[in-house]
Amino acid sequence: MARAGAGDKPHFLRLWNYLDAINAGDGDAERYRLFCQGRARGMAEGGLSQYPAASAIGRQDGVRVLQVYGLAARHHGTAVENPRQVSARRYPRQYGPAAPTFASGMRVGGQQLLISGTAAVVGHAFCHDGDAGAQLDDTLANLHSLLRQAGLANPTLGAGSLLKIYLRDAALAASVQARLRERIPSAPRMLMRVVDICRRKLLLEIDGEHRAD
Repeated sequence: MARAGAGDKPHFLRLWNYLDAINAGDGDAERYRLFCQGRARGMAEGGLSQYPAASAIGRQDGVRVLQVYGLAARHHGTAVENPRQVSARRYPRQYGPAAPTFASGMRVGGQQLLISGTAAVVGHAFCHDGDAGAQLDDTLANLHSLLRQAGLANPTLGAGSLLKIYLRDAALAASVQARLRERIPSAPRMLMRVVDICRRKLLLEIDGEHRAD
């Protein structure tokens, strides 16, 4: 990872990480936990003053690759944490030897919030095993909680929200889309991708951005 302060855009605002077989392995040998260790080392060596917003998503195409995309800027954003959740950097040891190093969201440009991968996690615990509808409802509750915490003028998902929906199973697409249209009728068209998700029992995850202006 580039060291903070390098170049004319030294502030990392958002990172996207895509890797295959994200759930492969058991215990601390799980690939996602190994990824978190490497990411934490990179963040420390980069000398970052705050963690960016981020997503870590598992590819399902079998291509053995790690893809990392980043958004950096001349001016820093403001990291935002969700009061319904334990900050990822403070996750207890049961989730691996290195906690995930990202912020729940990053406020930039006044009324814009970059949203990290968000799922049905309350505190640090996964919720609603096997129930995609209930997982979606808690995910949306987490997103609205994050928007309120960011202090945006309009903290409600809707016309200003660009959302990406990650689904573990393509068979969930129709029901999840219908529920989203019911819950956020004014939102623009949403992008759905079939992927693996960092916690094995999570059926869906949402990230994106929200503009309140």
